[in-house]
Amino acid sequence: MTAEIEQVTRLQSLDLKIAELEREVATLPKHIAQIEKALDSHLRRLEADRAALAANQKERKQLDDDIKVENQKISKLKDQMLGAKTNEQYRAFQNEITFCESAIRKAEDRTLDLMSEAEPLEGNVKKAEAALKEEKQQVEAEKTRARERTAADQKQLDQFKTERQGLVAGLKPPVYKEYERIRKKWHGHAVAEVTDGRCSGCQIVLRPQFFQDLRHADHLLMCESCGRILYYNPPVSFEEHLAAQPHP
Repeated sequence: MTAEIEQVTRLQSLDLKIAELEREVATLPKHIAQIEKALDSHLRRLEADRAALAANQKERKQLDDDIKVENQKISKLKDQMLGAKTNEQYRAFQNEITFCESAIRKAEDRTLDLMSEAEPLEGNVKKAEAALKEEKQQVEAEKTRARERTAADQKQLDQFKTERQGLVAGLKPPVYKEYERIRKKWHGHAVAEVTDGRCSGCQIVLRPQFFQDLRHADHLLMCESCGRILYYNPPVSFEEHLAAQPHP
């Protein structure tokens, strides 16, 4: 492998890592927004339950006040009945008392209904408050992790980009221009290894003569099918591997 192809393959590796880190950095704020949106949704649900419970309690208090007023009316009507001069007056007072008693029964029935409705509401509010407290802690912890991860990713991105600038500076301008053209065409993948006589990018078998040229080439060669820059790493035999190992 020539120095030039080594530079290009290293550049490809860096570009793929940079793209991956940039995707992650871009994704983290969206992730935070999603968990904050879920938290906000749960908070609105809790506020709705609290509002329903408050309305329930307010109506029960109003009914209690109404019952007191009706009882006061009944007390006054009974006192007035004692001074009735005629049967008609007596029956009129009695009818008013009956009407007040009916209003009290309706208010008491409604109060019982509201008490039945209040019990699950109170339970929901207590559970939601406890769950929301825990969820807020989890969201804050997740946000902290995301900020730390973003900072680490950004630091590594800066390192990779600095290294990339050095590699680009060492490449011939026509070579870098061609690399960028191919990289844009294949969505970031400009370089492909040849394995088993095939381009690993398009999986097309290379012509025997082209493969031989690639093995001994001292300049960049592109796949005749997809146009990617090709490189070839010859297999290392077991004996060669052992020979390359340092001896004790």
